[in-house]
Amino acid sequence: MELVFLGTGAGVPSRGRNVTSIALSMLNERNTIWLFDCGEATQHQIMRSQIKLSKLEKIFITHMHGDHIFGLPGLLSSRSFQGGDSDLTIYGPAGIAEYVETSLRLSGTRLTYKIIFNEIEPGLIFEDKMFSVTADDLEHGVRSFGYRIIEKDKQGALNAEQLKADGVEAGPLFQKLKNGETVTLADGRVIDGKNYVGAPQKGKIISIFGDTKETANEFELALNADILVHEATFEGDKAKMAGEYMHSTTLQAATLAKKANVKKLILTHISSRYDRDASKELLIEAKSIFENTEIAYDLAVFQVGE
Repeated sequence: MELVFLGTGAGVPSRGRNVTSIALSMLNERNTIWLFDCGEATQHQIMRSQIKLSKLEKIFITHMHGDHIFGLPGLLSSRSFQGGDSDLTIYGPAGIAEYVETSLRLSGTRLTYKIIFNEIEPGLIFEDKMFSVTADDLEHGVRSFGYRIIEKDKQGALNAEQLKADGVEAGPLFQKLKNGETVTLADGRVIDGKNYVGAPQKGKIISIFGDTKETANEFELALNADILVHEATFEGDKAKMAGEYMHSTTLQAATLAKKANVKKLILTHISSRYDRDASKELLIEAKSIFENTEIAYDLAVFQVGE
């Protein structure tokens, strides 16, 4: 899995940063892409990346401010032109369905696929055999959600070399053994697959937050995450201003990452007052509290788990 930051700016686009959107690419895991927020010109950013709209399966909206949703109507329309015909689910706060449906209706847009809307409340909002997603309220003046994506533990690897050493030839039996089944070989030997399968591989946890000031709900959403994506609209000494505008500082994000035992923190949603050089200072601030911090720039790619 990898995170592709399509936009990393706060409020309005700047020369260095587009407004917010993050793609979670899971092509190897489920051959799909999930999108988190869709600010203005997100589809233009996608054209500069390896993301394919036809692979888009789900969109998660954190909140209804324009810099997080104004790119949706155009992106949804373009998905039709790029061969997207599978159902698409949009998760988000109350009002997201009305916004999308009204935009498409008034613009006369006809889609080649079905949109399924899920206007969410805190708790489990999605689960299948591979992943679960929970959401909880943050604090931003308007309703804003944080999302916690949990990859379920994966089956351990089959020790093919040991099987060959024990005289078991590669073939259809390998799949049964990998599933932990017991098989009988042609020579009469009984082989228990559990003896040849390694320990389960722990699934990854990714926490992606919408805009927020410091709030207690952040901790459980972030706890033990492999990656925490957190806004850092302001520098550390602007805590009072951040609170007034319902945003966070670099130091607040880093403190949360440390308390919640996060493996990696990625800062995004950077105010346009900070150019590239000033952004480096933001990173230094955060690293003073939580060393394994990165600051995202547009089109940056981060592998999950590295």
